[in-house]
Parts: sequence; C-alpha cells; structure tokens
Amino acid sequence: MFSDIGALELVTLVVLAVLVFGPDKLPKVIQDVARFIRKVREFSDSAKQDIRSELGPDFKDFEFEDLNPKTFLRKQLDNNEDLKELKELRGTFDLKKEMNEVADAVNGRDPVPAPVPAPAPATVNGSPDLLKKQDKPDAGERPPYDSDAT
Repeated sequence: MFSDIGALELVTLVVLAVLVFGPDKLPKVIQDVARFIRKVREFSDSAKQDIRSELGPDFKDFEFEDLNPKTFLRKQLDNNEDLKELKELRGTFDLKKEMNEVADAVNGRDPVPAPVPAPAPATVNGSPDLLKKQDKPDAGERPPYDSDAT
C-alpha cells in the first residue's frame, strides 16, 4: 500500500501527525484509522464474495484484478499462440544491423545508391499548388514576392 514512501517521508509524516494531533491523542487516532482500514477491507471482501456467489459456479475462479485492462491483456496474450509467432519473428529481426544499414545509406557508404528522381512541379487543375512547400531559391536568386505574406 505504501511501497513508494521513503524513510524521510515516513519520518516527516510521523512528525506532522504528532504536531497536528499531539502526543496525547495520537495513539487514539492511529487506532481509529487502523479500525477504519480494517472495516473497509472487510466490506470489500464481503462485496467480492457476494458478487462471486451471484455470478454462479461458472465464475468461481473469477478474479477482480482481471478487470484491469493491463492484466486482462497480459493474460490473453500469454495464452495466445500468435504471441509465440511474434516472438519468433522478433528474434529474426536484427535492429543493430538495420540501423547500420540506414547509417551507411545516409553517410553515402552505400555501394549502390538509389537514384533520386527530380520532383515534378505540383499542379492542381493546371495551376500551381499553393499549399505545397516550395524549394529554397539558389544563393543568387531572389525569392518571389508574396503580397499575402506582407
């Protein structure tokens, strides 16, 4: 329940409880809190038993933790044969090899680079496509004047 509370945080909570409730009332408050937690657990256990009895004998092994989507998916995938095929497929895929091939292609170390065709100007119904981002002009060329941008 409190697995993520560290020692310093626990000491801080104890000191804060002593300051708020005082050393005289603190044992009574702790007993009341423990009694409340115990009652909540008993209530939830009895509710689970009632639900199991109402569902009938077909659901006697039903666990409420299975209603958690992560648990449900994990349980379904563990029983699935397709998962075994995926694990086999993942075993044949070598990520480092693929990354090295991509790095070689990017750095120009690919022995047979694929030719890149020149892009054709995009037109829509005979007029230029204004939504397509245009290439940057050469260093000596001025960009075209755009009256809508100014």
